[in-house]
Amino acid sequence: MQLKIMPKKKHFSAGRVPLILFLCQMISALDVPLDSKLLGDLVQPPTITQQSPKDYIIDPRENIVIQCEAKGKPPPSFSWTRNGTHFDIDKDPLVTMKPGSGTLVINIMSEGKAETYEGVYQCTARNERGAAISNNIVVRPSRSPLWTKERLESIILHNGQSLVLPCRPPIGLPPAIIFWMDNSFQRLPQSERVSQGLNGDLYFSNVLPEDTREDYICYARFNHTQTIQQKQPISLKVISVDELNDTIAANLSDTEFYGAKPGKERPPTFLTPQGTESRKEELRGNVLSLECIAEGLPTPIIYWIKEDGTLPVNRTFYQNFKKTLQITQVSEADSGNYQCIAKNTLGAVHHTISVTVKAAPYWISAPQNLVLSPGENGTLICRANGNPKPRIGWLTNGVPVEIAPDDPSRKIDGDTIIFSNVQERSSAVYQCNASNEYGYLLANAFVNVLAEPPRILTSANILYQVIANRPALLDCAFFGSPLPTIEWFKGTKGSALHEDIYVLHDNGTLEIPVAQKDSTGTYTCVARNKLGMAKNEVHLEIKDPTRIIKQPEYAVVQRGSKVSFECKVKHDDTLIPTIMWLKDNGELPNDERFSVDKDHLVVTDVSDDDGGMYTCAANTTLDSVSASAVLRVVAPTPTPAPIYDVPNPPFDLELTNQLDKGVQLSWTPGDDNNSPITKFIIEYEDAMHEAGIWHHQTEVSGTQTTAQLTLSPYVNYSFRVMAENSIGRSVPSEASEQYLTKAAEPDQNPTAVEGLGTEPDNLVITWKPLNGFESNGPGLQYKVSWRQKDGDDEWTSVVVANVSKYIVSGTPTFVPYLIKVQALNDVGFAPEPAAVMGHSGEDLPMVAPGNVRVNVVNSTLAEVHWDPVPLKSVRGHLQGYRIYYWKAQSSSKRNRRHIEKKILTFQGNKTHGMLPGLQPYSHYVLNVRVVNGKGEGPASTDRGFHTPEGVPSAPSSLKIVNPTLDSLTLEWDPPSHPNGVLTEYTLRYQPINSTHELGPLVDLKIPANKTRWTLNHLNFSTRYKFYFYAQTSVGSGSQITEEAITTVDEGKEEWRKEIVNDSRSFFGLKGLMPGTAYKVRVGAEGDSGFVSSEDVFETGPAMASRQVDIATQGWFIGLMCAVALLILILLIVCFIRRNKGGKYPVKEKEDAHADPEIQPMKEDDGTFGEYSDAEDHKPLKKGSRTPSDRTVKKEDSDDSLVDYGEGVNGQFNEDGSFIGQYSGKKEKEPAEGNESSEAPSPVNAMNSFV
Repeated sequence: MQLKIMPKKKHFSAGRVPLILFLCQMISALDVPLDSKLLGDLVQPPTITQQSPKDYIIDPRENIVIQCEAKGKPPPSFSWTRNGTHFDIDKDPLVTMKPGSGTLVINIMSEGKAETYEGVYQCTARNERGAAISNNIVVRPSRSPLWTKERLESIILHNGQSLVLPCRPPIGLPPAIIFWMDNSFQRLPQSERVSQGLNGDLYFSNVLPEDTREDYICYARFNHTQTIQQKQPISLKVISVDELNDTIAANLSDTEFYGAKPGKERPPTFLTPQGTESRKEELRGNVLSLECIAEGLPTPIIYWIKEDGTLPVNRTFYQNFKKTLQITQVSEADSGNYQCIAKNTLGAVHHTISVTVKAAPYWISAPQNLVLSPGENGTLICRANGNPKPRIGWLTNGVPVEIAPDDPSRKIDGDTIIFSNVQERSSAVYQCNASNEYGYLLANAFVNVLAEPPRILTSANILYQVIANRPALLDCAFFGSPLPTIEWFKGTKGSALHEDIYVLHDNGTLEIPVAQKDSTGTYTCVARNKLGMAKNEVHLEIKDPTRIIKQPEYAVVQRGSKVSFECKVKHDDTLIPTIMWLKDNGELPNDERFSVDKDHLVVTDVSDDDGGMYTCAANTTLDSVSASAVLRVVAPTPTPAPIYDVPNPPFDLELTNQLDKGVQLSWTPGDDNNSPITKFIIEYEDAMHEAGIWHHQTEVSGTQTTAQLTLSPYVNYSFRVMAENSIGRSVPSEASEQYLTKAAEPDQNPTAVEGLGTEPDNLVITWKPLNGFESNGPGLQYKVSWRQKDGDDEWTSVVVANVSKYIVSGTPTFVPYLIKVQALNDVGFAPEPAAVMGHSGEDLPMVAPGNVRVNVVNSTLAEVHWDPVPLKSVRGHLQGYRIYYWKAQSSSKRNRRHIEKKILTFQGNKTHGMLPGLQPYSHYVLNVRVVNGKGEGPASTDRGFHTPEGVPSAPSSLKIVNPTLDSLTLEWDPPSHPNGVLTEYTLRYQPINSTHELGPLVDLKIPANKTRWTLNHLNFSTRYKFYFYAQTSVGSGSQITEEAITTVDEGKEEWRKEIVNDSRSFFGLKGLMPGTAYKVRVGAEGDSGFVSSEDVFETGPAMASRQVDIATQGWFIGLMCAVALLILILLIVCFIRRNKGGKYPVKEKEDAHADPEIQPMKEDDGTFGEYSDAEDHKPLKKGSRTPSDRTVKKEDSDDSLVDYGEGVNGQFNEDGSFIGQYSGKKEKEPAEGNESSEAPSPVNAMNSFV
């Protein structure tokens, strides 16, 4: 005999019944589970469980695997057809079939070609009960052809013209993914002006000079073979005729030239589609993509409307800067006219696209497997819809019913097959084929006719042991065909048990809601159908609950004394309890002062640490109980005092006036121990649901000895009472007798209902279950209902057992759902619950933010913009966008240390953010990712940017060394943060006189490559203050200051000597001049010779003199200003005259060429005048002799402008002006043409020309 204990109540539902219990519901089930031990002799027609997709594109570099898996009893055999004829795999050595499977493996890696095995394949799984067939599997190898060789001419356009760069990728299988990149494999930036069309072409609404580049490359990526094909680069140059001189025009004579006139502002016109109307056809369930790309100047903006309706809110998305309209899950209701409007400041144009939505067949009701017993009736229904309406065709065992063997039990009525009085020979597999011109659906559904007498699957003579007043569940798993009926009997001659006292579950389980002593006995389960009967006996024993009849009591003891707690347990004689003592819910201290015998815990020599709560716990194999008491340790009292203590517990508890939802409790108070009782506390125990756990019921005044109690349905109540006075609360009274209230429907529903997916394809519905007290009756279950919030679907409901969650599988990713959880028991349902909203599981975002743009605000701050990703692609709760950015380093630096990436997260649907704290004159790289609750999406294309130069920091150090009479040497370290290219250092210094007044300030520029500088011709014995800072092209950095003194002129003054007593360590010098630097030498003479040391110091300033300083007089200042003004006027006159007659370095060049046709021309004809013979050949001043339009015309001289730039290549600005330097030389360079090492580079020339 097996033993089965039931410590607590259990419930079964369809979600938790063991596998074999499904077998008792075969008529409505879809399948017959196969259990080799119990049901090994049952037969089942084949069922296709796995197959390759209908359109199966294979990789020609790998072996071909065509899947076909099926189950059935006996195991099915497999065969294949290819292109409608039998495919004999035994004749092809490259083709094998997996053992126990129908999956084909074609070994083309060793030999053979994939193209040889192209075709339409179909698998058949067959056993004695019928044949199931797979879909038609079209096998095609993927193709990634190369681009045809073509010679692409350079394209030259005027600024503002429109342009379409064709891609025309090779036709592959599957079609290639098109994108445009440059030679560096960086995606070309796209915008409202420049974008890629659905056909892969690159469209320019208007071109700008920055579009000029030689590497517009269209790439085609074939994902199936992981290959990328590249088109020849296309060269584009954008020019403006007004900015070209004749020299450039002559050089461009052999190049293809697009357009004769520069682009002007114009209203929009469509580049694609052409005309004013077009048509588009799409299939139901697909994504409808409509595209309009327009050209114009300014760049047009695209708008979309639906002429005869509104765009669906939750299914409409815009791509490609609103040039592409996408509607997901398109249906017939989305048919109609869609209009795109292109608009700019000069006008608008529109195009109408007529959309027709067709539909491949889709299921309304697919046929389901049918399990019948002989003589029963049934139907197979196959209903599908589509546009056009699909045709329904039936096959039996893979053969059209029209030519299949006749079956008198079968009648076909369109989309329905009606079976009547079926026999075992009626077993077969039927195929329903729904097809139209856009596709087909094929479904297998078997009819399995079984005649099986009942079987009891539960083991015989199981012994169930249950505590009294708790539910008992007796199992009776069964199987039979037709479906057996189940009856339970008690004893050998008892009548059938009915549901007035018992609960009979559909799975055969018998439930006794409240098992009593008289429930003990033998129970017989009987299963019957027309083919026979089966029975099984199980045994039930009801045990007495374990109770603590003498509980430990509250104790107050003096420190150092002894205390004893008593715990007497009463239990069923057949159960052996274990007693355990706990202190504060933990183990007793490991101390010899604590001793435990059968019924007592004794603590000797009590200390303050021994105070706390002591618990006696009694456990059996079926139940457990516990009781606690508090020990309070007090200081010993030297003299006896009246005993004040907590009250003794009440006794003689009695229940009267017993009603369905109420009862009256009365008791007798115990001794108050010299402190009046202030109140009584009443607690209850629910022996049915939470045995051993006491809950607060109510409180009454200390003068009352009765209380009218309000009760809940279906609770097995016991009550106890505690008394309380000013000292504390008494121990509980003995428990009252038990009182079981009647069952009722639940009056509340579960709380904390939530719906949150844990995987992208599920929805986990959770709730806080009702406790047993709240269930109000037996058979507590929950009705879980859900439906999509934004759909028109009906509620889907399932009844589950007393659990706290239910998982809905196969949901779309991150879709809002409405959820309801309603409680029910065997009496009825709780009130209708309110619906809450949840979401199915999140998945990582699919799309990276596009159109990432960086605007460098200054040398330390950049602003990043990006286009938000479509909310549909976020696939979760949008948490924000995250920018990863880092400072790019050379390869040598990357080898030395890891690149530190910084992260900034911007909450919400922001489309821009600031990057602070950047380092000037640095190259940074960044990318942007969208973040949801699941994590980060893919990173956008890395975007690099440069921070401009900034001002440098102060030089790291400045010190003055080697002071002499008239010179000081400065040494310094460069700035630790140059923040750019240092151009020079600026040294400013001024003397400080004896009155600490500052003298004139001298500015000195020092080359940036110097770290040491000597100042000569300074005044001796003079203090100087130095201001030193570095410069970049942006400006000056912070300065560092220092002071130093030149040495005393020792040749002009004699040393004065003073003899000092050797016991002194100081000496005062008198008669010194104020504000004067002195050199002091201190020497000592002894046996080892004369030893001395020197130092320089400066005396303090003199007192202010009454003598008038002429420099501060008004008349002197006015005179000096007049002299300065006169000198300035003379300098201006000289400068003007010099520019008129000055000699240009060009003269030397022309003399060297000795061109007889070039003669000096007069100034009045607008050309060069006579050359001056001045010796100092100054370079031509910027703008002094160039034409007003800043260009040099070819007819002015036949010499190349490069000849006048000392070996520097001539450069042209974007406006066509020449960039370079005219440089004067004392002598002409040697004939070999070697350039001077000091000649500026082209980059320096451009940087220096402003």
